[in-house]
Amino acid sequence: MTLPTEPIGSMPRPKALVEAMGAAGRGEKIDLAPHFEEATRDTIRRFEETGSPIITDGEQRKPSFATYPIHGSPLLGPGGVTIPFADAHTRQLPALKAGPFKYATYAATYVEAARKHAKKPLKSAVISASALSLLYPATGIPGYTREEFVADLVREATADIRKCLDLGIRVQIDFTEARLSLKLDPSKGLLKSFIDLNNRVVGSFSAAERERIGVHTCPGGDWDSTHSADVDYAQLLPELFQLEVGSFYVQLASEKDPGRVLGILGKLAGPKRRVFVGVTDPISKTVETKETVRDRIVAAAKHIDPAFLGSTDDCGFSPFADDLSTSRDVAFAKVKARVEGNALASQTLRV
Repeated sequence: MTLPTEPIGSMPRPKALVEAMGAAGRGEKIDLAPHFEEATRDTIRRFEETGSPIITDGEQRKPSFATYPIHGSPLLGPGGVTIPFADAHTRQLPALKAGPFKYATYAATYVEAARKHAKKPLKSAVISASALSLLYPATGIPGYTREEFVADLVREATADIRKCLDLGIRVQIDFTEARLSLKLDPSKGLLKSFIDLNNRVVGSFSAAERERIGVHTCPGGDWDSTHSADVDYAQLLPELFQLEVGSFYVQLASEKDPGRVLGILGKLAGPKRRVFVGVTDPISKTVETKETVRDRIVAAAKHIDPAFLGSTDDCGFSPFADDLSTSRDVAFAKVKARVEGNALASQTLRV
């Protein structure tokens, strides 16, 4: 047997696609469909060439991993929450201006478009309900209470996952704001409210369905920078594992003290909580060797029972569509190293 290994989601877009999306965003009349189709076809081909047992479409059609459900919605305006990164650049979410809240696009739409090109099983990343909860302004919306918004949000986030599960695939909830929330509120109140909200969503699914749902945590990754790597994982992980999902995808390769984090994860992993440890760093230009990946997995197995262990990438590659900091060649080389290193580790551990 081989330890399970999975990607997180996004891959860098081809430059031609990034330029076309930028032009469309500036109001130029341009047909993005052929660009999306070619980028998706090429991404799936290259993913399958790595030997990865599970692939994604690289989120080529998504404007970003965070805002795909509401992209183009007339109910949104500027002035939402700003996320600062360590290198001083920022990303700003839009703000909801009116209700009722409804998704414009569900993740399953992208999966259905990708399936015609894929020979291997696909998985899909979906944005967390907690991330989208930040769209509601602190000043409120006349005639549309926060309680009404949350009810609509839970319904839509549940539908997003349901549509993917109905396609027979695995689903990963992107919860990158989890670690950031501890920087915004060290008391953990915000984090706990996020976890409660996400559990309202996954609580709608059966135990068997939740085994096919996972959650991803990392300190962000955009233009080779993070937003919360300085937040102590020890403050996050015990709370994170209160989420009622079957898999946890945890950034680790870029962590300053991975051994300490593995010690925590070893106490949290179990029969219904598989931990996929990050073994490649998407914001580093250095391509890991398969031996490096093997050694990282073997080190993880000293703390986590291999029966509950898997490997992944620390984060998605270029999760925002305009991020050109990492080339496609480097990203796919890292994926290949992960797959081959995972095979070596499986042999070493004799799983």
